[in-house]
Amino acid sequence: MVGNPGDVRAVVLDAASGVLAGLRPGGVLVDCTSSSPSLAREVAAAARAAGCYAVDSPVSGGDVGARDGALALLAGGDEAVVSWLAPLFAHLGRPTYMGPPGSGQSSKIANQIAVAGAVVGASEALAFANAAGLDAPLFLDAVSKGAAGSRVMDIFGERMLRREFASGGSVKYIIKDLGMALETEEGPEGAKALPGAAMFRQMFSAMAANGDGDLSLQGLITVVERLNGIRK
Repeated sequence: MVGNPGDVRAVVLDAASGVLAGLRPGGVLVDCTSSSPSLAREVAAAARAAGCYAVDSPVSGGDVGARDGALALLAGGDEAVVSWLAPLFAHLGRPTYMGPPGSGQSSKIANQIAVAGAVVGASEALAFANAAGLDAPLFLDAVSKGAAGSRVMDIFGERMLRREFASGGSVKYIIKDLGMALETEEGPEGAKALPGAAMFRQMFSAMAANGDGDLSLQGLITVVERLNGIRK
């Protein structure tokens, strides 16, 4: 796992020093980076040409899922190879075969749209609850038992309450992932109009512009608070 598609290209495909240049025939490359579906297909084609296999298997679950060995692994590639990798993947969490090369990356991008929307909702809900004079911890506990309850609300909502903004992955990564959702050419089956994803990306980008680009997603509540003149 590396940071972005450019890193994947450099680390994997460089003719002199890339991973594929040193991988023996029959070898398997597993890339857990959240990256581009088209690049995953390019890597898979290069691996086939070298007599090897490539699996794109980005993960979801954040630092909590990684700590608990409970990540969701979204695997794209040769189904038989993904099945062969299952015992290894089981140490990290729950693997799901999503389809041919690039399918893991497309799945992760879709996942990030859903996560971003849930974090935006949690940020605005808690900012509203605070502004309305509600007991925010009580509110969060109450709604977690209803339709608003979710893993995102449990993890990120609690961190918002504690003003714990450094725990978890940097917001710059979801900005990258939402950018891929808006910019990736996925063919006739791909969604072209994603107004929610565009809005979510704009909000997280505002967080980064405020100097908080190294904080985690729950820091988005500070953007909502600034917009509403709420001081914490």
